[in-house]
Amino acid sequence: MYENNLSKCKNCGHRIIFIRMKSGKSMPVNEQLVNYKLEDKGKDKIVTPEGDVVSCISGVDASEADGYGYVSHFATCPNAQKHRKKA
Repeated sequence: MYENNLSKCKNCGHRIIFIRMKSGKSMPVNEQLVNYKLEDKGKDKIVTPEGDVVSCISGVDASEADGYGYVSHFATCPNAQKHRKKA
């Protein structure tokens, strides 16, 4: 559910893509695909190309992976505080 091609983060300049979530909103994610293994209590969260967020262990070998997806750019942006709305 790609919304558009590559974009750049307004705050840090890294290349990102947008995934349309099941809610209908768009989420910016890092452009690199990451393999993951499903884990109910996994500390990592991956956004699938279909717009789901799964708890998992990310970065596993492809032979052990349950799927692949993207890391939310909010989790890795060095200027993440600029993305947050003020209360």
